[in-house]
Amino acid sequence: MKSYEELLLENKAWAEERVMLDADYFKRLAKVQKPEFLWIGCADSRVPANEITNAEPGEIFVHRNIANLVFTNDLNLLSVLEYAVLVLRVKHVIVCGHYGCGGVRASMQPQTLESIDKWLQNLRDTYELNHERLERIENLDLRADLLTELSVEEQVKNLSKIPIVQKAWSEWNQPVLHGWVYRLSDGILNPISRIDPQTSPISDRLVDSLPDQKKI
Repeated sequence: MKSYEELLLENKAWAEERVMLDADYFKRLAKVQKPEFLWIGCADSRVPANEITNAEPGEIFVHRNIANLVFTNDLNLLSVLEYAVLVLRVKHVIVCGHYGCGGVRASMQPQTLESIDKWLQNLRDTYELNHERLERIENLDLRADLLTELSVEEQVKNLSKIPIVQKAWSEWNQPVLHGWVYRLSDGILNPISRIDPQTSPISDRLVDSLPDQKKI
């Protein structure tokens, strides 16, 4: 049996199990989509948003790309963001990176692949902005982990500058923006940053690092 055929069989088994546990499960799911969260995560296959948060289908609206980057001119991301924020009216937007990210490591290496290298320029810019701090860390894994955190903070700041988000803030004081990093070694999410429009004046909406998080 081919591996893709196994996926189809697993899908049927999953669907049958759902119906056995709740006969109306798919009927309810098909009627409405009202997630509270938009997840902007890495495309890495080891970081599935629903599974690592133990969320049900329909609870998280998801956009993923290499290294969970937020570009203010990325039409794909902007389309997802616009629908999630202005139509679905999600209450929270989460940018989630992960330690051990291949995209982060690639941004620290010589350029080799044209499309990916162009995509990762955002990360290289973040590295340059924090060059002295990063270069003080001799261990490359730890350096990459810090760059991951710094990048997540930067992506949350980028989100805050997008007119879609600012429109929602001015009209209904949502969504709250979060920056998290997922640890592959133990499955734990580490909150790195947050912008809460309900508690911060528009002029002061800067990302604040959470005080109880241990930094590298």
